[in-house]
Amino acid sequence: MLTLTENATNIVKEIASQDGLPDTAGLRITSESAADPSFAVSAADAGQPGDQVVEQSGATIYLDESAAVMLDDKVLDAAVDPSGKVEFALGLQQ
Repeated sequence: MLTLTENATNIVKEIASQDGLPDTAGLRITSESAADPSFAVSAADAGQPGDQVVEQSGATIYLDESAAVMLDDKVLDAAVDPSGKVEFALGLQQ
């Protein structure tokens, strides 16, 4: 199952706790079924039917079915660049 670094956990919690979002808010990761898989990350009020839910230290990630399979052995990291843009990166779990 996908895991999160401490940085990713903090950033996901910060995004999901913005005004107007429900307690079920988190990030949703979807994937394109292609030869070179790509992922889309967006804020979500809640998961969709069939989503895998990853909860870690108060951060919630929703994964669509294909993303859940592709990210099963990965760790999600995140950082904020100098302009304030959030950048996500994937690595293999140890």
